[in-house]
Amino acid sequence: MSTRLALLIGAALVALLALLPVDLTPYGIPYPGLKRYGTYILTLWLVTAIAAMGVNLIVGYAGQETLAQAAFVGIGAYATALLTKAGYPFGLAFVASGLLAFVVGLALGFPALRVQKHYLAFVTLAFTVLCWLVFRNEQWLTGGVMGLRDIERPHLFDLSLRPPLRFYWFVLTIAAVMTFVLWWILRSPWGRAFTALRENPLRAESLGIDVRLYTLLAFALGSAYGGLAGSLYAPLVEFIDPSPFALGPSLLFMLMVVIGGSGTFLGPFVGAAIAVLLPEWLRAWETWYLLIYAVLVMIMMPLFPGGIVGLASRLLAPSKRP
Repeated sequence: MSTRLALLIGAALVALLALLPVDLTPYGIPYPGLKRYGTYILTLWLVTAIAAMGVNLIVGYAGQETLAQAAFVGIGAYATALLTKAGYPFGLAFVASGLLAFVVGLALGFPALRVQKHYLAFVTLAFTVLCWLVFRNEQWLTGGVMGLRDIERPHLFDLSLRPPLRFYWFVLTIAAVMTFVLWWILRSPWGRAFTALRENPLRAESLGIDVRLYTLLAFALGSAYGGLAGSLYAPLVEFIDPSPFALGPSLLFMLMVVIGGSGTFLGPFVGAAIAVLLPEWLRAWETWYLLIYAVLVMIMMPLFPGGIVGLASRLLAPSKRP
């Protein structure tokens, strides 16, 4: 696909998503739009997809392992909540959250230089537990189990973003920019180095790729995406406590990437949609949700290791004639 065509398709999808929650009946189109809760769920999907993009960069493109993304979302969420409640503007808090997650992710990447695969997963798992304990026990800073309340949504110049539709458009704009940045990274020499690192680290090093540098860079960039997602999550829910940043949500981020399609560009969006929207679709069978999700994972792993996006690509690809 050419660059121009990809950008046009991306712009069309962003325009479609911008109109999705809007009531179009006054314009003669029989579409009532989404209510307040539907707009909230759509915004949560975008925030979740941003965090999942970071996991996909680390796992799907750089070939590393991480179970720490929920911790980085928590780092970004708490940093933004504390800074905005202290009177700092959201823009500064957003940038600071991303930079903090980037630096911490850079430090967490150092174990990846010595251990690989499941050993590295255990290291990131331990980091997640450590962060959760800090969020839970350091009440003077994080509020402990009582959390932080009254997190205000930002203002854009003199325009309040508290209305759900305005905040959704704000998050959609940021998600579109971050998606474009990731698309540019993956098409750059950095992206080709990440792919080489995933396929064969020894061969990549023999070709002159600095394996240490790109391993650390993958962790730092992927973690920064988690921190920025957390920065948007805090004003979305307006209250944070330690529970969304525990080990379970980190495992869920990994499953999103696996089910959506690890190493595919659209995989995080599809996986996040399943993780966020599936409970809403199955609300009538709430007790069966986890069972259905587990069965879906067990079916996808042996039969369709490329995830939903990989399966769709195989089905839509033109058959080769002998």
